[in-house]
Amino acid sequence: MGITQILFWILTVAALFSAIMVVSSKNPVHSVLWLVATFFAISGHYILLNAQFLAIVNIIVYAGAIMVLFLFVIMLMNLNKSTEPVKNRWLQIIGILSGGCLLLVLVAALRNTEVSKNIVEVSTGDAGLIKNLGRELFTTFVVPFEISSILFLSAMVGAVVIGKK
Repeated sequence: MGITQILFWILTVAALFSAIMVVSSKNPVHSVLWLVATFFAISGHYILLNAQFLAIVNIIVYAGAIMVLFLFVIMLMNLNKSTEPVKNRWLQIIGILSGGCLLLVLVAALRNTEVSKNIVEVSTGDAGLIKNLGRELFTTFVVPFEISSILFLSAMVGAVVIGKK
């Protein structure tokens, strides 16, 4: 068992544990922080798959920007026990039963699937490297890339104009 497999299993356990903690945390702020830990573990998986660009984008966009937005929304909602509505016991039981039925359907659907023996080549090849992405963006897809940059620039100018009024 090499270092890559050890890192894979460590990241997998970390991702699963933090994802379970996202769902089971009582405090919404703690839930968001566990979600950030899940995103970091998934970014580690991307790095193991030699997709550095996806890992960096995942950290910057999801763990950075969107989680900050979630934290601000949660903090501005003023969640406390006195304003929380009482949950019906029957509704909780129905939720648990429907979740169990979904799990049963997923297990039945995936039971007869073939697991291929194709192993992902790790640390070989150059499929997910930033160098190749940049080469494709600035050679093959240069016109759509420039059109999207003009679209983003016009959106920023429009946001400034709307915000000044």
